[in-house]
Amino acid sequence: MDTHTYKNGDFTIIWQPKKCIHSAICVKMLPQVYKPNEKPWITAENASPEELKYQIEKCPSGALSYQFNSEK
Repeated sequence: MDTHTYKNGDFTIIWQPKKCIHSAICVKMLPQVYKPNEKPWITAENASPEELKYQIEKCPSGALSYQFNSEK
């Protein structure tokens, strides 16, 4: 499956576009991060990992997920 990643320090957003149902919850919750008319459309560094995690957990389709990375 097609997957895209967007990093904010040790936090990574994982987007699977084929799962997306375009509910726009991401855009409504964090418009400073999710800008569908721009490329790249996700600017992960515009919110804290805590804000991103909270928003991603609200994604109804599961198209957005996240992981914490080790920067070692």
